[in-house]
Amino acid sequence: MKNLARKLLNSMTRRLIKVLPRKYRFALHRSFFKCNQALPDNLTLKIAETQQEIEACLALLHDAYVDSGFMKPHPSGLRATIFHALPTTTTLCAKIGDRVVGTISLIRDGPYGFPLQKIFDLQKVRLKNEAIAEVSALAVHRSYRRLGGLILFPLMKFMYEYCTTYFDVRHLVIAVNPRHIEMYESLLLFRRLKAQPVENYDFVNGAPAIGATLDLYEALGIYKKVYGSRSPERNLFHYFVQLRLPNIQMPARRFYTTNDPVMTPELLDYFFNVRVQCFKELDDRDRARLHMIYDLPAYYPILPDFSERAYEAPLRHHARFSYKCPGRFSCTHTDAARVDIPFEMVELSRTSFVAHVSSKTALRPGTRGEIEIRLGQNEISHSTTLVTRDLGQGFFAFRLETPDLIWRKFSAAVSKGSTKRDMDIATQFLSSQIPLLS
Repeated sequence: MKNLARKLLNSMTRRLIKVLPRKYRFALHRSFFKCNQALPDNLTLKIAETQQEIEACLALLHDAYVDSGFMKPHPSGLRATIFHALPTTTTLCAKIGDRVVGTISLIRDGPYGFPLQKIFDLQKVRLKNEAIAEVSALAVHRSYRRLGGLILFPLMKFMYEYCTTYFDVRHLVIAVNPRHIEMYESLLLFRRLKAQPVENYDFVNGAPAIGATLDLYEALGIYKKVYGSRSPERNLFHYFVQLRLPNIQMPARRFYTTNDPVMTPELLDYFFNVRVQCFKELDDRDRARLHMIYDLPAYYPILPDFSERAYEAPLRHHARFSYKCPGRFSCTHTDAARVDIPFEMVELSRTSFVAHVSSKTALRPGTRGEIEIRLGQNEISHSTTLVTRDLGQGFFAFRLETPDLIWRKFSAAVSKGSTKRDMDIATQFLSSQIPLLS
């Protein structure tokens, strides 16, 4: 009887909230918000990287989507899409002991774009020329869904910290069921991509969806303005930005890479050929794209075949790793003054790189100087360098004239490695013909 009365009261409360003006609805949602400052000692938040962790995440996602009507049951008991197979996607998980109880995936822009771009216009977000990630595949185990956000909010905090400090992403985009959109708008301050919901989102079995976006740089100031005067347990700015949770295990990185690929040939084969057979369902063009991503001999036997027709339109090679390495270019300016120009390296090859220069100092192709690039916390490369091209919007191409050992280790690992662990043992990818001592 008490449960029935509680359900009726909750139903009446939801109906009353719906008739309130938007401003007051959102304020009411925020007044209900409360986050746990102290979490269970056995709760761990980390990247899903082992077969057991990834499988548990995909199984949890499958069950949650089936329960919500977002997909039909799959014989494998897993929900795995092509986006889970990409090195630009990171799956986060929450574990109680050894049991995965929550998961969320972050999908960076890549050769397949985003799941939601088929139905939502991302042009305005893309015009800002900053990195974008889609927040997707969110699921919490049914045993923890009604425990006041015990799993959900720590998972969201982990997502925020990972995106702002490790993933080099500025804009988040989401496609959510209309029932949940106001949580993202009122609490997390997302803004809608479209005024009207999409009635048939085939990525989740035709369920209705609303698209929204969040600028993480702007969110910092807005969170402080909206939540700054509240007590810590009701303060999302404090929770996301100031609070440090020992439960969160950020990935250890030797170099300043900005993604954490985990899919070995064995894992790709197991999940996408054996369990779900996702690769077999790809069209010819998408199969070719997969080869452009995993263009390594170890992956060839497990990737799907494609025809020569897929090459009729140009296919671009896609890097498995992304990075953002600070550096400086020292050169003699036109007035004979010596200048140090700071930059961030965003692309590289064996003897060249592309960097974004924020300084207003003009750089001209043909300028020669010395560079110092911090490739990792303890990895600094030095070389004489030539500016070869002005690529526009502050981006310049450089050619290394004397690449040192640290650069050679880094560039070899990026081109020949496949997972984040490969970067920790970068020396293994150096050619035996290249001496280890310069």
